[in-house]
Amino acid sequence: MKPILVFQTDFTYKEGAVCAMYGVVKTVDRELEIFDGSHEIPQYDIQSASYRLFQSMRFWPEGTIFVSVVDPGVGTHRRACVAKTVDGYYVVTPDNGALTHLKKWVGITEVREIDETKNRLRGKNTEGVSIFHGRDLFGYCAAKLASGIISYEEVGKAYSISEIVEFTIPEPFIKANKVCGNFEISDPNFGNLWTNIPLSMFTEAGFNYGDYLNVKINHQGKEMYKDKVLFHKSFGFAEKGAVMIYNNELMKVAMAITQGNLCEKYNLSFGLEWTVEFEK
Repeated sequence: MKPILVFQTDFTYKEGAVCAMYGVVKTVDRELEIFDGSHEIPQYDIQSASYRLFQSMRFWPEGTIFVSVVDPGVGTHRRACVAKTVDGYYVVTPDNGALTHLKKWVGITEVREIDETKNRLRGKNTEGVSIFHGRDLFGYCAAKLASGIISYEEVGKAYSISEIVEFTIPEPFIKANKVCGNFEISDPNFGNLWTNIPLSMFTEAGFNYGDYLNVKINHQGKEMYKDKVLFHKSFGFAEKGAVMIYNNELMKVAMAITQGNLCEKYNLSFGLEWTVEFEK
């Protein structure tokens, strides 16, 4: 069976970019299966692209090829690459930080720079285009790889895993009976916020389901939220409209409003500058 292709971008469906990418894939090989990861990654948000790859990849069949196109540096000298993970998946992406979570939390065994002289779309008036590598390079190369037209070694020259571009992933910690971390990403449809704190760290600190914890959220050092909040395993254990702390699908600590939107109500967001403290 040929590998499945899973695409994620910040393109949305408001115009024809996604349609054009998929057309290129089907032109290479009509048998290839294409699925959407998300086309709603926040604009230019490489860190969210990195997180979303880690979030869902393991649940696909081994050998699946992920195409991630969040590429504010498109057309410049940043590398275009195909990385192979320890557990047997492939990622076709600009090497701009989008591999950070996979490298740190899964492991990458090999990375190759796409040879544009062999694995870039030619014809169809694409030669002079520098701003659509999702169609002309990433989608096209991924389709050739999935179809078996090229092997992984024929993608291009391998380079050192140590050269992969990464951003800093902060480490959570326990200090003076407090568990401290930051909000890495949101659950945008519901306004929930996911921290980088593993549930095991709450257990280590002596926090249990049913406890009320003192929560303080800061942004760039400014206090944005402070209250006593229920910690439990699922939303139904809190009253409708109440803020709660829960264990998310990745075994990380998260916050929500039961049947509400935490981000909208309290003007909160995620990123390196959004920190949170929990204390019993």
